[in-house]
Amino acid sequence: MQGFGLLDIIAFAWFVVAWAGYGALMEWSALGRHSLNHRMDVYRAEWTRRMLAREMRMVDGQIMGSLQNGTAFFASTSLVVIGGVFALLRAAEDVLQIFATLPFGIETTRAVWETKVLGLLVIYIYAFFKFSWSYRLFNYGAILMGATPEAMDKDEDFARAAADRVARMTTLAGRHFNRGQRAFFFALAYLGWFVNAWLFMAATAAVFVVIAVRQFGPAARHVLGEPAS
Repeated sequence: MQGFGLLDIIAFAWFVVAWAGYGALMEWSALGRHSLNHRMDVYRAEWTRRMLAREMRMVDGQIMGSLQNGTAFFASTSLVVIGGVFALLRAAEDVLQIFATLPFGIETTRAVWETKVLGLLVIYIYAFFKFSWSYRLFNYGAILMGATPEAMDKDEDFARAAADRVARMTTLAGRHFNRGQRAFFFALAYLGWFVNAWLFMAATAAVFVVIAVRQFGPAARHVLGEPAS
């Protein structure tokens, strides 16, 4: 990586390991079963099971609509940010002049600056794809919900299987949404690299700790309790 020192490479490696490690912790480890995300997956299954017994499912449709709207908001925000990152690339000379006048001793070159901005662009493009695919999966979930049998068949195996399909589809959509939101969080840490590698590593550690506390902290455990399955 021309223009980057050893400390920059170490900081970037720490960033990648922290992001990937957190994702593996949440989605593949035994500890992830005690996270807030997993608890909500259990409640998604509970929601769809109870939906079977309802004659009128307007409330369920509203819930699905709110999930879609929230995902669409983040997908749109991703596109706006991507446009802003492209603007940063075009304004490289102006930004470098501003950096030269700052009292923090920030030293960088155009090549280094553009490489860092391209990295930020990749993060937000990744987030956009995750949010847009999540939105699509919630659409599929809405279709599956519409295909769920009537309340009179709630005790039949095919009805329970249909409700389970809705739960699994919305769980998958939620997983991709969480990945997109995780990209947003770590993008904030990435901004520290524009100052220096030390701040980059500190910000990465801070983001990791903050989102881990939100997932495994006592507040969520007190409200929801331990997952039943």
